Amino acid sequence: MRRSSSATLCRRVSGPAVHHARSLTTHAQRHARALCRLRPATVPPVAEHHEQLEEAPEPPTFDPETLARRRAALAHVRKFGDPVLRSKARPVDRFDDELRDEIARMGVLMHDAYGIGLAATQVGILHRVLVYRVEPDSPINALVNPELDWSSKDTEWAEEGCLSLPAVHVDVERPIHVRVTARDERGEEILVEASGLEARVIQHEMDHLDGVLILDRTPRDQRKEGMKALRAALEAAAEADAD
Repeated sequence: MRRSSSATLCRRVSGPAVHHARSLTTHAQRHARALCRLRPATVPPVAEHHEQLEEAPEPPTFDPETLARRRAALAHVRKFGDPVLRSKARPVDRFDDELRDEIARMGVLMHDAYGIGLAATQVGILHRVLVYRVEPDSPINALVNPELDWSSKDTEWAEEGCLSLPAVHVDVERPIHVRVTARDERGEEILVEASGLEARVIQHEMDHLDGVLILDRTPRDQRKEGMKALRAALEAAAEADAD
């Protein structure tokens, strides 16, 4: 997708001594590293993703270990046709170690799947939780119970992909700037003001929490082509699994 020149306006969290959005806590980061031994250097820069939202084609430069890890992660992501992708997630009311572990696991899957965003519904969990990271060397951000507080009248069309929709890349129009209120993994209030790619990723993942897919937001002709590509990809995957 085309990336805006200003990917982020700012992030603010309520509280006298905190001035940035919280990402995974030290506890969750340790848990994530223990699960997959994260190595950021093995993840190509976002620019090499062809700027696709959530998902990008597999570049031939991936080493076999990275490709195997990506395919293993993608196997845990629910694909089109799974009813959970059309379900509306429920608000989280318990902020405990179980939730933090859930967020850590989602961060691991997103990282290993070579993605920049993941919603809980995509892994079969009906919680209003999403994780994202628009820059490869940045911490993984987690938003719990996100709500759109404001969006700009200025909009932009850009191509998006999705881990749950293999081979689908369609144009979607979204507001360029958004303000979102949420909670972090410990229940503390967050206010996120984002622009460009970050705003687009957040909106994409929030759509997932309401059972909305990019195929619902693209023009009819692109939806038709996207469905054709999706069916072919799913059939190819089924044949590969059968072998």
